[in-house]
Amino acid sequence: MRLDVTDLRAFYASPLGAVTHRLVGRAIHGFLGSVSGLRVLGLGYATPYLGPVHCIAERTLAFMPATQGVVNWPGAGRSCAALADPTMMPLPEAAVDRVILVHALESVESPTELLQEVWRTLTPGGRMILVVPNRRGVWARREATPFGHGQPYSRSQLGRLMRDTLFSPEGWAETLYMPPVRSRLMLRTAPAWERFGTSLAMPFAGLHVVDATKQLYRPVAVQQVRRARRLAPARVLVPAPAPG
Repeated sequence: MRLDVTDLRAFYASPLGAVTHRLVGRAIHGFLGSVSGLRVLGLGYATPYLGPVHCIAERTLAFMPATQGVVNWPGAGRSCAALADPTMMPLPEAAVDRVILVHALESVESPTELLQEVWRTLTPGGRMILVVPNRRGVWARREATPFGHGQPYSRSQLGRLMRDTLFSPEGWAETLYMPPVRSRLMLRTAPAWERFGTSLAMPFAGLHVVDATKQLYRPVAVQQVRRARRLAPARVLVPAPAPG
């Protein structure tokens, strides 16, 4: 089942959504750093995490897929949100410096095409912040949250996908160690869950948060080339027959 933008808004307006916003936002902005003078694109439903960015960046855009729907953002001033096909975005090549993907990769039919399009729109050396449900986490198994919909990923699956689409992971974090329940006690103890899970590097976090850089060239498999040359048959020089 695809998520609707009204479901996403309702989740982030709930107490559980507020805790999620705080923990995930901390991981995103820890990787993002300063965006002063940069052009930033939020893809999927990234608007809860774009508020601090919008105040500093040169330009901020929020693209939402037509299957999800779009909401006006920000609430005041000129709108920066639009409907767009995430695999065919209305942007020229090298148009943005940073792309933040939330509720995006797990929802598309072709993740490879999505990341190829992100690669196209990023400037050389541009960076992508990717937020994806963890296949081993409890959040991916609970449809009561937005992260329980779509295709979750393991760390190795994400690594292969980024390698195939010319992205190099520079930083990797896990977040949302607390169970996805609406208990007041659980929400109050969320920071303790986060500290405990992070300190022990537990593999059952709800989300992967990846900071990846756009590669300009595909790496060459040097070892395979050398091996192929080594196994090639040697040339043998045969003297030409003497003239009769």
